[in-house]
Amino acid sequence: MKFSDEQIRDILKLKDHIIDKIEKHKEEIDMLEKNLNILNSVLKESSFTKASALSSNKTKTSSATSIPITNGSGGEVIANAYVTPDQVSIVLNEEVVIEADTPPLKSFFIDRIIAEMKRKDSSEVQRGKIQPESVIDFIINKNGSQIREIIVKNYRQKERVNEIINTVAWSLTRMLENTK
Repeated sequence: MKFSDEQIRDILKLKDHIIDKIEKHKEEIDMLEKNLNILNSVLKESSFTKASALSSNKTKTSSATSIPITNGSGGEVIANAYVTPDQVSIVLNEEVVIEADTPPLKSFFIDRIIAEMKRKDSSEVQRGKIQPESVIDFIINKNGSQIREIIVKNYRQKERVNEIINTVAWSLTRMLENTK
């Protein structure tokens, strides 16, 4: 298929126009990504709470929603979940004694529930939908070998909050049964 000289000139103009638009958008995307990284840094700095500042009996700030976690069989409150826009903190009551290595915390909650959420987030990172620092993560604060608090950061979706709280409640109840 042959093109006339005029058609080739038009194609070259179109090609140049497309290249110019791509460059313009690349610069804009770079600037947006830099701004997003700065915002993420600011949010990380302002949302980090030192473990020493946490107390299981003190009222959390008004921006946190408190949800009691009860022992499935007895109905007594064994922990409280404090939900903020960027993390869920599950703080065990002081009288609840659970060792960190008691099943099924690692085998179920960490290795299945959190690991699956991490896998999904990692695929979102690969597709460019979220930043690597937005991948779900967790911290277990202990007093010796006893769990005092489980913090899940970057849950990102309300559905995940429900799943985290429900599976933690189930896991803690089973762990209490396993320690008896």
